[in-house]
Amino acid sequence: MTDAETSSRLLFNKWDLGEVQVTDPSLVRYISLNPVIVPHSTGKFTRQEFNKANMLIVERLINRLMKSEMNTGNKQLATRIVRDAFETIHKKTKKNPVQVLVEAIANTGQREETVRLKYGGINVPKSVDTAPIRRVNTSLFFISEAVNKAAHKSKKPVAACLADELIAASKGDVKAYSVNKKEERERIAKSAR
Repeated sequence: MTDAETSSRLLFNKWDLGEVQVTDPSLVRYISLNPVIVPHSTGKFTRQEFNKANMLIVERLINRLMKSEMNTGNKQLATRIVRDAFETIHKKTKKNPVQVLVEAIANTGQREETVRLKYGGINVPKSVDTAPIRRVNTSLFFISEAVNKAAHKSKKPVAACLADELIAASKGDVKAYSVNKKEERERIAKSAR
């Protein structure tokens, strides 16, 4: 393999996506690790609902971070935040940061949730299994919400908040906001069985 081919498989020209393993079998289809240099697909995966499963998971995280008040539409800023967070993750854990992200998504995606059913005008909560693509979506939502809450009115940089949240979530630490939200929703679903 030539140097040009090798560098075209690296995310941010540093992180090899070929060595990342998705251990949760239900999420393999929905966590895309297509090799790109810069995660920017210019919206080609937004045509259909399930087409976003083909989008690089790092780009989905970047897009999710852009949906806050401070970063709305600032893709370069959100990309820089993720890149700096990945640097911090690599310094702290000595692991591939994309692998840490994949583990965090697997640990923070809820497996069970509640829906409301109407029986004769009465709302009854019912526990249902969560679809794998919804697990990925809610996991990214919990992570971005945790970063926004940690960085709001704080002197800590957003990239450091993201790095800390991803490291804690990849270990399954209950002190992480995203893992705590997942546990809370699963507890509510368990009571609605």
